[in-house]
Amino acid sequence: MRFLLVVFFLVSILSFGQGLSKSVFNDIDSIQRDFLSQKITDSSKVGFAHYQLGEIFRKRTPYTDSAYFYYHKAEKIFRDIQDNLNIAKTLYGIAVVQQLEKDYTGSEVTSIEAISLLGNIRETNEVKQYRSFIFNNLGIVFNELEQYNESLKYHKQSLELRKDLKDQNRIDNSLNNIGFVYKNLRQYDLAIQCYEQILNNNNLLKNRPSFYALVLDNFGQTLYLSGDTQRLPDLYQRALNISDSIDYRGYNSIIISQHLAEYYHDQGNRDSALYYAYRAKQVSEQYHNDDLLKSLLLLSKIEEDSKATKHLKTYVKLSDSLQKNERAIRNKFARIRFETKQIEQENIQIAKERMWLLIISVVVVIASFLLYLVITQRNKNKELQFIQQQQETNEEIYNLMLSQNESIEEARTLEKKRISEELHDGVLGRLFGTRLSLDSLNMNNSEEAIKTRSQYIDELKTIEQDIRKVSHELNTDFVSGSGFIDIIKTLVETQTLAYDLVYKLDRDDDINWDNISNKTKIHIYRIIQETLHNIYKHANATEVKISFKLKKNVICLSITDNGSGFDVNKAKSGIGLKNMNSRINEINGTIAIKSEKDMGTTVMINVPIS
Repeated sequence: MRFLLVVFFLVSILSFGQGLSKSVFNDIDSIQRDFLSQKITDSSKVGFAHYQLGEIFRKRTPYTDSAYFYYHKAEKIFRDIQDNLNIAKTLYGIAVVQQLEKDYTGSEVTSIEAISLLGNIRETNEVKQYRSFIFNNLGIVFNELEQYNESLKYHKQSLELRKDLKDQNRIDNSLNNIGFVYKNLRQYDLAIQCYEQILNNNNLLKNRPSFYALVLDNFGQTLYLSGDTQRLPDLYQRALNISDSIDYRGYNSIIISQHLAEYYHDQGNRDSALYYAYRAKQVSEQYHNDDLLKSLLLLSKIEEDSKATKHLKTYVKLSDSLQKNERAIRNKFARIRFETKQIEQENIQIAKERMWLLIISVVVVIASFLLYLVITQRNKNKELQFIQQQQETNEEIYNLMLSQNESIEEARTLEKKRISEELHDGVLGRLFGTRLSLDSLNMNNSEEAIKTRSQYIDELKTIEQDIRKVSHELNTDFVSGSGFIDIIKTLVETQTLAYDLVYKLDRDDDINWDNISNKTKIHIYRIIQETLHNIYKHANATEVKISFKLKKNVICLSITDNGSGFDVNKAKSGIGLKNMNSRINEINGTIAIKSEKDMGTTVMINVPIS
């Protein structure tokens, strides 16, 4: 933003120092005011401000180098933001400047680039309009290069686009340019057709008097070159009068005056020829361009002796000066292009460096990610191996527990059998002998003896029945199918004794533990063990109740304590609870914990029988 403010300040000073017209200064001042009022920081708006300055200077022929400078500023900004439409518009401005400064090759290259850019943009009326402008400029360039057929091709392409846009003024411009090329090709009839088509517009003189005068002059010049001078010099005079009525000694009057001088010189009217030749020279001196050269050359032909020589020398001197000036301007253009190209090369280099940096960064990120995946997978494999080993260990422990329990049960069975045999064969035998003795003593018929003996015999019978009952019960395998519950009971008895807890264990006989997988039983065993440990560690409980129930093929285990309880929502999940959750997930079960302050805790676990 500061840069543009400086630019506007310098341009404002130069507008007076270099004698710019008041209208130019007003245009620049308008851009400056717009810029300040909008506080422009957007790159596109900054680029457009440069573009507008280029447009202002381009339309004032002596300042084409300034126009070129600002166009290039705008082009660089538009390229940075990849605004292809505005790049093409700016390149068109540059191409016109190059054409005005006779850098025809440069203008051609720039115009082709602009056309290529527009070809990649969705075709709107604005795109069509600028394509017509660029084709028109190419037509002018090839006409100057005397490649008239190429010039006609581009002018006709421009004309077709303008017809499509229904832009009558620019259609007339294209027809005038085509007529001019036909005139250079000496196809005068075709040129006359173009001019007559334009002049048939009855509103042209009213709407565009300057252009009407230009076409009228071209029409007269074509007639002159074709040898048809019947309507001359009236056409020339009418064109000059119209031109003078708009702007006395305007730019169009130079060419018309030159044509009148040529006509009168050809007719042998030297005075009139000199009058219009000097008039053309005087008007063209304010522009100091090729028209001044033509005027000097024309005077050198019309004047005689020393005056002709003087005009010829001035012509040569001015020609050299203009050539040097054109060369200097083209060199300036080349320097600007070189500097721009250099900047573009630097940008390309920076882009390459950024690309390599991006590639290296991506490679590093991908490599890091792959390394992370490898390490993570390796850890997961180790974890799975550990879980597998833990599972195998649990299986071995459980099998050992079952084996130990079977050994205990076998020992219990043997011991019960031994006691049963001892009771049956020893005690019962002796009691049976005693009873027989008492029966024999029963021969004493005293009433009291009989009564006493009878009491003893009944008592012995009672003892005998009791011993038989005990013997029978001891010989019955009442623990069949209760191995896992015995293991649980042993665990609960051992841990509650160590933790100083009173326990109650309820079990549902409908649960067939023999049909339940060892994996499920191991996890239930570990969960009870962990829960009892947590009760001892955190609950400060004195009682614990453990219950097994079977509901709809689901084992429902609940463990309730009378401890201090806790807030379930605020409690942190420790490693013990995490292990319990992990075990529950392993057997596709669910776990729920209910607890209140000073109301104890209940752990409810549901495990489906698979």
